[in-house]
Amino acid sequence: MSETKLKMKAYWNKNLKTLLFLLFIWFLVSFGFGILLVEPLNAIQFGGFKLGFWFAQQGSIYTFVVLIFVYVYRMNQLDKEFDVNEE
Repeated sequence: MSETKLKMKAYWNKNLKTLLFLLFIWFLVSFGFGILLVEPLNAIQFGGFKLGFWFAQQGSIYTFVVLIFVYVYRMNQLDKEFDVNEE
């Protein structure tokens, strides 16, 4: 295998690890906190609301937006690391 193909394979592997990690957080927040763990989280108050309710209604959305920015930041790092950036 050529050096370029090995480099791109390493790039893709790091990209997949990033995606899987962010998808795990997405699943944990949306399904875990918003559905499965809603009752224990409702024992905690956050901003005057039960925490389980807050995650189901607003917390998940905030988390998704943060995940988008984390993904962009991480991909820019990977692009520079593997010299595939657009700059």
